[in-house]
Amino acid sequence: MKAAGAATGGSGRGQALDLSRHMDKRVHVKLVGGRQVAGTLKGYDQLVNLVLDETVEYMRDPSDPYKESGLSRPLGLIVARGTSVMSIISADGMEEISNPFKT
Repeated sequence: MKAAGAATGGSGRGQALDLSRHMDKRVHVKLVGGRQVAGTLKGYDQLVNLVLDETVEYMRDPSDPYKESGLSRPLGLIVARGTSVMSIISADGMEEISNPFKT
């Protein structure tokens, strides 16, 4: 995996998501299937594969997957595959972005 801000080659396109300002900061990540983890962002690539350190998974209630059980488990260093990532939220809060569809 390349470090944040690394150039993409071949297609002439830039990265779809610039996470460089979130490097070495806590982020919350929602994954396909309902899993949620939080960890320190250590790296990413143009496919949004993420390397998270000191990661904690927040467990769901087995009887109702929409409820958190209040339990968590430490995972340590993980790689979250980009195709599984639904959202990435800064632990510092959210920020407003310009509308890319507005002309």
